Amino acid sequence: MAASMRCRIFAFFVIIFEIIHQSEAVPDKTEKALYDFLLSINFYSIITTVAVLLLGWLLLSGRKTRINVKKGYNGPQVEKTVPTNLVGSLAQKITKANVENIGSSRDCGCQKEKKKSLKVFYGTQTGIAKSFAERLAEVATLKQIDCEVVDLKLYDPDDSLADETSGSNVCIFIISTYTDGTPPDGATWFYKWLGEEVSDFRVTKTKLRGMKYAVVSLGNSLYKENFCMVGKNVDQWLHDLSASRLMDVGLVDENVAASQHGGNEADFASWMKLFWLNLDNTSSQTCCKDTAESTGCGDCNDCSEDLYETTSEEEEDDDEDDVDGVQKSDGVVDLEDLGKVMKKMKQAKVNRKKEEDAASGKEGGEKREMITPILRKALEKQGYRLIGSHSGVKLCRWTKSMLRGRGGCYKHSFYGIESHRCMETTPSLACANKCVFCWRHHTNPVGTEWRWKMDDPETVIEGAVSNHCNMIKQFRGVPGVQPERLAEGLTPQHCALSLVGEPIMYPEINRFVELLHDKGISSFLVTNAQFPDAIRNLVPVTQLYVSVDASTKDSLKKIDRPLFKDFWPRFISSLEALGEKGQRTVYRLTLVKAWNTDEIDNYADLVSRAKPDFIEIKGVTYCGESKASTLTMKNVPWHEEVVSFVQQLADRLPDYEIASEHEHSNCILVAHKKFKINGEWWTWIDYSRFHDLIKVFRESNGTQTFKAEDYMAKTPSWAVFGAEERGFDPKETRHYRKKNKEKDVGGC
Repeated sequence: MAASMRCRIFAFFVIIFEIIHQSEAVPDKTEKALYDFLLSINFYSIITTVAVLLLGWLLLSGRKTRINVKKGYNGPQVEKTVPTNLVGSLAQKITKANVENIGSSRDCGCQKEKKKSLKVFYGTQTGIAKSFAERLAEVATLKQIDCEVVDLKLYDPDDSLADETSGSNVCIFIISTYTDGTPPDGATWFYKWLGEEVSDFRVTKTKLRGMKYAVVSLGNSLYKENFCMVGKNVDQWLHDLSASRLMDVGLVDENVAASQHGGNEADFASWMKLFWLNLDNTSSQTCCKDTAESTGCGDCNDCSEDLYETTSEEEEDDDEDDVDGVQKSDGVVDLEDLGKVMKKMKQAKVNRKKEEDAASGKEGGEKREMITPILRKALEKQGYRLIGSHSGVKLCRWTKSMLRGRGGCYKHSFYGIESHRCMETTPSLACANKCVFCWRHHTNPVGTEWRWKMDDPETVIEGAVSNHCNMIKQFRGVPGVQPERLAEGLTPQHCALSLVGEPIMYPEINRFVELLHDKGISSFLVTNAQFPDAIRNLVPVTQLYVSVDASTKDSLKKIDRPLFKDFWPRFISSLEALGEKGQRTVYRLTLVKAWNTDEIDNYADLVSRAKPDFIEIKGVTYCGESKASTLTMKNVPWHEEVVSFVQQLADRLPDYEIASEHEHSNCILVAHKKFKINGEWWTWIDYSRFHDLIKVFRESNGTQTFKAEDYMAKTPSWAVFGAEERGFDPKETRHYRKKNKEKDVGGC
């Protein structure tokens, strides 16, 4: 800027002196007369005054012209031609030479880089990163940009990553974070290799110089310190090896409540928008050594590295940094900059408020809905009927089976539930675990506390009953459906709060349960043993379950993959809270072969903590291949293996015996001996008696309590363990599907 100003001033005075020189050499009479007149009015004083005014104008115009090299701005364009009819030959030569230097100080043979092609790498566990990579490629195609999608599982960085340093591609890495901050299975080798390259002292730190890259990191902020760890590390490691970062790492948060834009889909869409803005505005310049030497720009800092225009968000950060720099330099801010400083401080305060609102699950002062449009579409495709913003209901296959007289579920054999009159629902689709055997393949949301918009319990219960009955009505005219059972199914008598998610997370769960009881509907509530306080505060339900999927801290972490860091103390406290309940309580064990089937002694110790009324032991159900789980049919135990496990467990529990079984569900019931009266099992429930007891309990404000033995009923002989029927109701007609003899489905 200073050099440009000096050139302007110098050119100005040359012009003035040229005019003076020509004015002193006028030959003819007319010009001589004019010359004498000008001398009479002090011509030189006028010239001096004009020169001072012009000089002041030049200084002011130079003051107003700011050059922001940081953002790649090279100043205004200067006209390279000078009118020759106003000045002499000397002024013309000097002006041309200096103006050309001013206007083309950056134009030293450098050429703008051509639009790059993209190479999108993805590492995925559940397929989300792959879908994002393909979406990015689709947009690139629409923009007529060459794009290649690469699965890191099939990519050898040792042989190929160095090829990306030519600068012909912009490399995009879309990668998720799996359990405990580890990479997905498909990106394990790439992640390990890159980390080792950074830590290996033998590897030069300029190994990836020339590579242009950006990273999108997928994760869940509920995992706190492990949130997006893999992507963050990849971004840092690439930078450590001298690769050039196109933009900051994009964080895609699965946690709807805390996500900046309301979920991973919205986060990625926002990142993609900024990415194209950065790519479209890229003003990268390269300067070869030969051109630099020939043009004399060897000392040009702008040509020594690539320059990229920043996004609006990055510019705000840069401006804030500039303000801080001014204040820290001498403690004084220029009066001209004071307005900008105040504006940036105000904007920073607004940005912080937005971040706090996002972290607290708020958007525009309101909490977000749990079910995003993308999630709603996925769940509805699976057959869910969604209620409001966080609840759902779905028809159980055993409900359909009993409508046709083909038998009921294990709850029918163990507790006398009429499966065709059972409604399976949940007031909370969110869960605090990501179990390896999740039969919903982790399509439901996750969370450790309620941070979403909440529907009132009356809306949820009415929506659940209405949707359930509408699905029952659809069986009119279906072959095999018994009319009397169809009519009974339109009046549900039981509610299994075990559809998906963690129903006890719902803040109004007590009111929801009371509404069920008001309608004469029994309540079977299942919790994953991560909310001990909610268990203690829960009003009496017909039967309360706690899932005990493992018996040690390590195996529980491996199988349930809980979000809480203190998951084990919460688990133990939940069992103890269960033991304090007066109504029927159940441990529900899911056996996963080669995972938790050898922990019999540890399970026996856990039983002693809460002394539940019943223990349900069930073989894991294989729900098909899932990218979120490594389970296969080999992990499904045979029914004989489940029976063997239960017998060994019962031998370690002197107060318990095997009471019932349901072979079709691969499930066994162990009951406390207090339910065996005069040698006969009383594991069934007297539902009318329960509703009488719960009515008295509520009318007495909880002073008239009751216990499990007060509403038990006798177990029919066909449901008792060892019976020939093996848990199948003889009133039903067993239906056998045609089997494909070529397939071996293991113990399913």
